[in-house]
Order: sequence, then structure tokens, then C-alpha cells
Amino acid sequence: MKGDRVEIVVDAGDSTKTYEMTATRAGRRLDVAVRRGVVEVSELTRTGTVVRTARFMASRVLALVEQPLDQPGAD
Repeated sequence: MKGDRVEIVVDAGDSTKTYEMTATRAGRRLDVAVRRGVVEVSELTRTGTVVRTARFMASRVLALVEQPLDQPGAD
């Protein structure tokens, strides 16, 4: 859903780097997958077509925070 965000904190040797991916258009969503030591964050369309992907080595990822968009009235 547009506005969904995923923040990834990665160990960069002597410091940390923070990356952020956001669903950029209406109907798009973010998908997080861990496969074979790689963390993949992909932006998908409604039909499941991948628009863009960010890949990180799982051994370097310190934190992965998914922040869904708050929907009013979704109580």
C-alpha cells in the first residue's frame, strides 16, 4: 500500500548505514524475503510484478523495521 516503509540498518564496518524503501504509488506494496543469506526488499505492483529490489547480506543486517501505513478506521 502506498506509504508502507521498510528501514534497513546495515553494518558498514566502522559505522552503520540506514536505508529506507517506500511504496511509491497507490496499489504497490513492499515484500521482505530472506533467502540464502540475502535479505531482499521488493516493491511489487498489484499484479505481483517486481518494480525494484534492494538486496543486503543477511550477516550485515543489524535491524529491519517494517512500518505499515496506519489506516484510519482499521480498528
